Amino acid sequence: MTEEQHSSYHPPLPPTTEEDRFSWLRLLRSRRVGPTTFRRLLSEHGTAQNALAALPEVARAAGEKDYEICPTGVIEAELKVAKAAKAQLLCLGDVLYPKFLADISDAPPLLWAIGDTSLLNRSMIAMVGARNCSSLGARMARALAHDLGAKDNVIVSGLARGIDTAAHLASLKTGTVAVMAGGVDVVYPSENAGLANDIAHQGLRVSEQPMGMRLQARHFPRRNRIISGMSQAVVVVEAAAKSGSLITARDALDQGREVLAVPGHPFDARAAGCNMLIRDGAQLVRNADDVIAALPMQEPEQLALDQVLQEAPRPAPKRSLQETAQLHTQILNRLGPSPVAEDQLIRDLQASAGDVGPALVDLELDGKINRQAGGLLSLAH
Repeated sequence: MTEEQHSSYHPPLPPTTEEDRFSWLRLLRSRRVGPTTFRRLLSEHGTAQNALAALPEVARAAGEKDYEICPTGVIEAELKVAKAAKAQLLCLGDVLYPKFLADISDAPPLLWAIGDTSLLNRSMIAMVGARNCSSLGARMARALAHDLGAKDNVIVSGLARGIDTAAHLASLKTGTVAVMAGGVDVVYPSENAGLANDIAHQGLRVSEQPMGMRLQARHFPRRNRIISGMSQAVVVVEAAAKSGSLITARDALDQGREVLAVPGHPFDARAAGCNMLIRDGAQLVRNADDVIAALPMQEPEQLALDQVLQEAPRPAPKRSLQETAQLHTQILNRLGPSPVAEDQLIRDLQASAGDVGPALVDLELDGKINRQAGGLLSLAH
């Protein structure tokens, strides 16, 4: 990531009181407010309280009728469940929040965490792969996770069957982070309940989803961008040609992370995805030393907390209703069912990010556009 890109994704001012944290949760849990919309609303209105007060009017201006923000009772219930589960809330901009994850454009504003949050201050490497992995693939995952852990790296994975499970088990003593697709207190698959409990006591479990949230298929791609986003590199051990592991690899490339893959036999479908990645330029992995050699020599520079706190949010420039309507029309005309990068859309429109950003918030609240992993945009179905 270049200095210019890095500076464009400054974390917002982190909440400093319980009331602020409550408001952050309430804003994020409100309908049609995702991570990117959350950050823009906070930037435009300064605080979550101000954004909550303005949200119904923003929604009405975008054509959303009878819009209601998330009820306070929902947040109170979530906080109660979190307290019982001993979950800690990590806010974007906090010192404990993973610094690499904070750099991505759609970083989750909030993460629930159960376990040892000090692991987030160490070098993290993601390992992903097939759920129906081969015995040789599981053996390779265990060896890599063990050896990388011995070199003071934390292993990040998704607690799924197969490669994820092997990686977590092998790195439990040296440091492992499980990124959950559902709530941080909801274990899936159920056969990993014992492992999840061990990770809560010896490692760390994190999730952006509400406490108690039962996972759905759409949660997995969102989870994958967190796995790659909080890591310096992603190692794919076994993966089919069309698999969630390749989605994680694509997210990693979009985020500027290193992507590495373990080669496999051409006749083994479980190795097809890894072989494709290597063909397309991913680094080949034989052992932990290959992974270490591929890591950046220096980690991205983290802004000092006092410098972040000095970055006051700037209000977006005001536009007339006619100009806003014209910009909405131009955006909708440019978008289609195929996802387009936001940066490309801005270039195509020959407009400034300051103008396009608020318009995208309006259209997202109105349900006319969808945001996907990696900051991609498309027309809503």
